[in-house]
Amino acid sequence: MKRKPDHGFPGRDAIVAFIRANPGKVGTREIARQFGLKNDDRIELKRILRELADDGTVAKRGRKIHEPAALPPTVLADITGRDSDGELIATPAEWDTEENGTVPKIRIETPRRPKPGTTAGVGDRALLRVEVTDEHDGTPYRGRVIKVIDHGHTRILGIFRRNPDGGGRLIPVDKKQAGRELNIAKPDTGGAEDGDLISVDLIRTRSFGLASARVKERLGSIASEKAISLIAINTHDIPQVFSSSALREAEDAKPATLQGREDWRDVPLVTIDPPDAKDHDDAVHAEVDPDPNNKGGFIVHVAIADVAFYVRPGSALDRDALQRGNSVYFPDRVVPMLPERISNNLCSLVPGEPRGALAVRMVIGADGRKRSHTFHRVLMRSAAKLAYAQAQAAIDGRPDDTTGPLLDPILKPLWSAYELVKLARNERDPLDLDLPERKILLKGDGTVDRVIVPQRLDAHRLIEEFMILANVAAAEMLEKKALPLIYRVHDEPSQEKVHNLQEFLKTLDLPFTKQGALRPAQFNRVLAQVSGEDYEPLVNEVVLRSQAQAEYSAENYGHFGLNLRRYAHFTSPIRRYADLIVHRALIRALGLGEGALPTDESVETLAEVAAQISVTERRAMKAERETTDRLIAHFLADKVGASFQGRISGVTRAGLFVKLDDTGADGLIPIRTIGSEYFNYDETRHALIGTRSGTMYRLGDVVDVRLVEAAPVAGALRFELLSDGQTIPRGRKRDGGRDERRAAGFGKGHSKGPGKVPGKKAHKERKARNKKGRKPAKQKSGKSKRGKSWT
Repeated sequence: MKRKPDHGFPGRDAIVAFIRANPGKVGTREIARQFGLKNDDRIELKRILRELADDGTVAKRGRKIHEPAALPPTVLADITGRDSDGELIATPAEWDTEENGTVPKIRIETPRRPKPGTTAGVGDRALLRVEVTDEHDGTPYRGRVIKVIDHGHTRILGIFRRNPDGGGRLIPVDKKQAGRELNIAKPDTGGAEDGDLISVDLIRTRSFGLASARVKERLGSIASEKAISLIAINTHDIPQVFSSSALREAEDAKPATLQGREDWRDVPLVTIDPPDAKDHDDAVHAEVDPDPNNKGGFIVHVAIADVAFYVRPGSALDRDALQRGNSVYFPDRVVPMLPERISNNLCSLVPGEPRGALAVRMVIGADGRKRSHTFHRVLMRSAAKLAYAQAQAAIDGRPDDTTGPLLDPILKPLWSAYELVKLARNERDPLDLDLPERKILLKGDGTVDRVIVPQRLDAHRLIEEFMILANVAAAEMLEKKALPLIYRVHDEPSQEKVHNLQEFLKTLDLPFTKQGALRPAQFNRVLAQVSGEDYEPLVNEVVLRSQAQAEYSAENYGHFGLNLRRYAHFTSPIRRYADLIVHRALIRALGLGEGALPTDESVETLAEVAAQISVTERRAMKAERETTDRLIAHFLADKVGASFQGRISGVTRAGLFVKLDDTGADGLIPIRTIGSEYFNYDETRHALIGTRSGTMYRLGDVVDVRLVEAAPVAGALRFELLSDGQTIPRGRKRDGGRDERRAAGFGKGHSKGPGKVPGKKAHKERKARNKKGRKPAKQKSGKSKRGKSWT
């Protein structure tokens, strides 16, 4: 029943209570309906909601309002244990404690008659429907299992260390299990050698002493880089083996024919990919539009592999693909979403072979804007397979035997169409961050050869812009047909992050004014101001950290970074499950034949799929990043003691993180090893500042470091700082006239904790105690290079 306000508006507490009781479901409209507010009252309601958002009481995500860091209605969670009453307790599979605070607990309610596939136990990973509870027992959420994604197991991955008696120990590679070694008896070693990467089955636990395990599989020596990616694959539970039924379906699949398709085999589509690409799921073509009403315009064709023809809803291939969510790419291997016969053979748009495709024909006006689009299910034949650098070289006047014949009829029209599309892109003004990515090149034996930062070419940008156009066209078509779909969404930065960015930019005398709705152009103006400056990488990094993370959602709240109102992934169904869903929806919407989205597929079920594949995407990113870190740590292991130049890539109370220029390797300089004084962590400046001298080490600073330790298994590096920091001048003013050195905390008392510095009075007290032969109060273990102890 609606509750109408007796005297004006409902109180702030009442509004917050309603938001808390309906997480992820409440917007301005729902609040107005709940409290019986009329149209004239909504201005006041919006003002109150803005105040609540500004003071951090609530947060906005698209059109929905929720408590800050509240869980969404559908969550992928790990079941971690039981409470004192024996009920299962779960925690979110993905949770940023630095940004969101303590990981929330979810008490799982078990129905008397659970549905098949919803019976879960400790160690399982499950998709949950959650809601807020009013109980104050440390579990703010209760949930029910929608589906068990992965059952817990007792298999553990680690490094084998041999004992003198012929047995050995397992040292787990998972950082969460650090220090929990397992005993392996001699009969259970399975022939493992010292230093082997192995997987074991836990066979017995003990109240005292080491638990016992049996070697299940030898995965290779840790001395080989080829074993490094296996660590990430196993620690993140990335499925490697396809089910026998999925493999059987793949082997039984037949090539697509012209039946039910348009014949596009004479359209000279080409693929442009990295040189080492093994699957080719998109091809492009452009030609001048002959329509006199579109003078100067182009027609752009984008053809995408027809994965939906082979991977039908509910099939074994579909179940395996959903479990993976996406392909995972490592320097030495790919863990594909689909079996090789599908991904590298039947679906891959290889030159000269007829292939099924779902294609979009887009009419581009002379102003670069898309005027119209149509979708087609076709049979095509790629005219050529090109690498980015190869296509770019041809356009730049250096064609080879392959690109020479293609230059005038195919490549030049593509680049001309791209020049038009750039006009609309520049007018749209998406977020324009300059963040180069490293790429590891391996030798033939699997060891690291070198680390490079590939050059960004117009060939890359051309493919990106055409793919963005096709993705937008897919979202627009499905919205027009009122079909459910999975969007690719990117929320705008939170009020708190924008405020923190503003405070940081003040320290560089850079204005950031927020007038009206937040737009990427406001960030781009800041980035343009620092272009070419020494602190350009610093500002790019801080702007990136102010942004939200993109994800998949059945609810559309736009893509802030691309500055698009609607956006869906359509162009990579070989490696992303979200794209496969969009293909199926288009086939259903347009009546294009077999492989359509089932008619009973609802927004609710797609929301569950979106939550699951958002987690698998983050899982893949983390696994890829960790593997890169381990490979580079392995590469640098024999260079301990060498000096390098890099930039400070992170500043925390624990110390400084430094990214090396030549390899992109990240390592830590512990705060206790910096200088001969105590350093304060200044969150606004992203800096550590010495309390006595005013020496400052700031995010983005160029520094020289010495490599002290390399731990390949953990992917960890530790550095020693060799460079002097900047010094804050005495008397420099900031923040309305406050002295900047005093604002940084010189001579003041500070709270306890890493990076916090005692003031003058505390120093005197400690000095007096030292004279009596006692240890300094709160002294921590660990010595700096000057002999002082502080952590």
